[in-house]
Amino acid sequence: MSSVQNLNPQDVAALCARVAAAQAEGRQIPKLTNDFPAMGPADGYAIQTALRQHYLADGHRLIGWKAGLTSRAKMLQMGVSEPLVGFLTDRMAASEGSAISISGARMIHPRVECEIGFVLNQPLAGPHCTAADVLAATDCVVGTLEVIDSRFESFKFDLPSVIADNGSSTRFITGSRVRAAAGLDLRSLGVVLEKNGEIVAMGAGAAVLGDPAEAVAMLVNILAEQDVRLPAGSFVMSGGITEAIPVAAGDSITARFQDLGSITARFVG
Repeated sequence: MSSVQNLNPQDVAALCARVAAAQAEGRQIPKLTNDFPAMGPADGYAIQTALRQHYLADGHRLIGWKAGLTSRAKMLQMGVSEPLVGFLTDRMAASEGSAISISGARMIHPRVECEIGFVLNQPLAGPHCTAADVLAATDCVVGTLEVIDSRFESFKFDLPSVIADNGSSTRFITGSRVRAAAGLDLRSLGVVLEKNGEIVAMGAGAAVLGDPAEAVAMLVNILAEQDVRLPAGSFVMSGGITEAIPVAAGDSITARFQDLGSITARFVG
């Protein structure tokens, strides 16, 4: 990732306010590079950092991080060429089996995807973090269902814009069954996503950069470029294993994870 930042602090603040308003109001906006074509990934992360500070000042609590666009299927679906990272707060978490309100959360075009989540019992820091380091610092892994919702028109964006939008983060649900990572082959761990009782997507952990632990290591190393390290107790989502599936009010979703149980969610108006 290029570390060159092209936006000045005033532009970063203005674009942060634009994204925050779109998220709060459930309003579609054009991708940010339409007005700022020189934007690069470093600019996207500067806006994301300002957005995180905005939410923390508003009372949100930072609980972890997410890797995004880590599967080849997702990159192709979204038209980007490299992964990204975003932050997670306590207000993004939803309970397993809960009814998720699309209108109440002001969602525009929500989609769901299955991920493997990591819970750390040791701190992690880059810039030379490896998958082995991640596994050594992991207390357990858990199945996760993420709800994403890009604020950009028609769910179309480029890398700097989606980074600024915090990787389309909206909600996530963790399963109730946790396992020690040492007892699992995360690369072959299979997932099946069902929508209204029909299978709509399948995959295995290897779809995520070859190994979900590699995706977490990538996340740690990207955060190191921002002088951020992960403390013990952090929760990290390693990225969608399959393409994201659109959902609407009335849909019922079940994510079935090999060795990690199932997660269900209902979407309401």
